[in-house]
Amino acid sequence: MKIDKKYRLLAKPQAEKGVYQSVLKEETGWQFLNFEARLMEKGETWTGNTGQNEYAIILLGGNYSVKTDKGNWETVNGRKDVFSGIAHSLYLPRNTSFELTAKSDLLDIAYGWCETDEDHPAYFKRPEEAAIEIRGGDNATRQINSLIQPGFDCHRLVSVEVYTPSGNWSSFPAHKHDVRKVDADGNVTEARLEETYFYKIDKPQGFAIQQVYNDDRSLDEIAVARNNDVVLVPEGYHPVAAGHGYNVYYLNFLTGSDQALANTDDPDHQWIYNSWKGRDPRVPMVTADMNK
Repeated sequence: MKIDKKYRLLAKPQAEKGVYQSVLKEETGWQFLNFEARLMEKGETWTGNTGQNEYAIILLGGNYSVKTDKGNWETVNGRKDVFSGIAHSLYLPRNTSFELTAKSDLLDIAYGWCETDEDHPAYFKRPEEAAIEIRGGDNATRQINSLIQPGFDCHRLVSVEVYTPSGNWSSFPAHKHDVRKVDADGNVTEARLEETYFYKIDKPQGFAIQQVYNDDRSLDEIAVARNNDVVLVPEGYHPVAAGHGYNVYYLNFLTGSDQALANTDDPDHQWIYNSWKGRDPRVPMVTADMNK
């Protein structure tokens, strides 16, 4: 992982093919979360074993087949790219041997993983199984597709993909999830989570702007995220704005104290929830029907 010197929370892609993006906990100082993205040519095979980790593999573009000691699966309607449909998601538990083979001319996948001491069943989640949520309003409208959602049968991993139309705000009003809080009934109201934002932009010159800040502003940074960049969120609030003229996609992986998305809003901006007059008609931007 190469952290941009100006923005210590911004990881730039490392290569054009193979593992082109990598964020490892040994380099970030995180407790749990690891992330990589990989580009493979047709017939190329990735062989591995999950070891003491649980994995979630997200199809960004193309098709693959996978053989594991927990089952075999194949995508036959993989999206061309992230703006052409909804992801297939493959969950692999610990101690799983796998062999994943690219079936399209190019295969683009991303995957997150973390250590676990629990056993859960492998699961291949198809695009039509992903719940679509339209969140926000006005020019803060965006689409969230649930991939490895809270309540999914796993230990810690959570993953969603988010589509933000040109010029819109996302992850806003700003929220955080860096302290575990429990109410009087024992319900988790905020989880302590590590998070990555992995970006794809619909035009090569496009960009998004993301702020990461905490309450006392001891952390307060702005990152300009371009195609295949990762913004790391170790703590604090983390809103996003899509550059005008550019539709923005980001894939979130989260893991930490709970398999949850429980968070706390920035109190300065909570009033915005009651200000919206409508929703952007450009969303949803993708549906499972678009998958080829």
